[in-house]
Amino acid sequence: MNYLDEARIAFVHLRERKRQTILTALGVAVGSAMLVTTISVARGSSSNVIAKVIDTVPHVIISAERVVPLVPENLVRQQGRVAMVTKNINLDEQEVIKNYAEVVETIRPVEELRSISPFVLSKLLARNKTRFTPCVAKGVVPHLEADIAGLQKNLIEKNSLDELAYTPNGILVGDLLAAKLKAGYRDRIVLVTKNSEEFPVTIVGRFSSGFNAKDEREAYVNLAFAQRMEGIASNSVTGIGLRTAHVDRAAETAAKVQKLSGYKSESWDETNRNVIEFYNRNAIITLVLVGFVFIVAGLGVSSVMTTVILQKVKDIAILRSMGMQAGSITRIFMLEGFMIGVLGVVIGSPMGHVICHFVDSIRFEASTAGVLKSDKITILEQPEAHLIVIAFGILIAVLSSWSPAKKATRYLPVRILRGEVGA
Repeated sequence: MNYLDEARIAFVHLRERKRQTILTALGVAVGSAMLVTTISVARGSSSNVIAKVIDTVPHVIISAERVVPLVPENLVRQQGRVAMVTKNINLDEQEVIKNYAEVVETIRPVEELRSISPFVLSKLLARNKTRFTPCVAKGVVPHLEADIAGLQKNLIEKNSLDELAYTPNGILVGDLLAAKLKAGYRDRIVLVTKNSEEFPVTIVGRFSSGFNAKDEREAYVNLAFAQRMEGIASNSVTGIGLRTAHVDRAAETAAKVQKLSGYKSESWDETNRNVIEFYNRNAIITLVLVGFVFIVAGLGVSSVMTTVILQKVKDIAILRSMGMQAGSITRIFMLEGFMIGVLGVVIGSPMGHVICHFVDSIRFEASTAGVLKSDKITILEQPEAHLIVIAFGILIAVLSSWSPAKKATRYLPVRILRGEVGA
């Protein structure tokens, strides 16, 4: 008996039990559709987070932490001994990059760099009348920062950066921060430093990045103003932000910059590793949970195969008595599982596409409860997802039919013909 004959017998078996076959195939179809949707949602969420991160943070950040030690300012030799004399160090003093202009000139030859923006970070308390909220003010040069982290396109008042540049005590705040303070455009608020110093500022605009944590805590001020609040010299900054030509090679660029500058440099994926890993880990957990739907479908296939075998024991005995090999019996029932799997994924894959399209079309009110502010569930449907689900669905159906198929070959024809089914 050839493979075509085995396939014909398997098809006849399934055709005789159309309702049972269709219901089992629908179980595989539902699992396929859910897995396609889950893969698309998981990939969409991860890609949305990565896109937001790339758009809202520098590709590379140079921090004030040195990786190459500074040469001591004075060396005094006395009788073969070396004494290092340094300036008094204040432990409360913020770590800074001194003479940042020299550092900028040192790294400028790196070809991948497109924009360079020094900054000073200040942890403050923002006050508007009786309202208080903690915030982080980033002192920048407005026209340099505009190209670093997509700030220009996130502005609600489009000329805010220009206004910030000619307003020495101006501040650009996140829209959620402004909402917390109940403050609007041209309103005056007060920034309180850790030393309880107060600095009145004027709101010159708002921005909305889509990252709730950023929009409710961050603000931008002029670099000189931030240096004054932090009490550091005009030639010092707490970090330098860089934008590269190739975002996927930011780690390589960070390594080059770190080697040239002597300061620790991190790429965007290193700086935001926790956020990215959180979303990727959640996506994997969700896929595993939805994968159990396929296991349930596989149990359904196994149950159907077991029922078919019990109903076909006499046919199996007759075929074995006529000389059919045990391998042929096994292949017939595994082919039935294969056909159920194929039917299931043929229905389930298009069903998954329809569900993805439906979910992508749903719009709801943007929420500020999560990490990202969005009015939709991001879907990233790719052909690979369908191919993975098709292969996985067929494999589960075939594997689920293997045990019942092997059991069919263990029945002794003589005992079956005598009516002793439980051999």
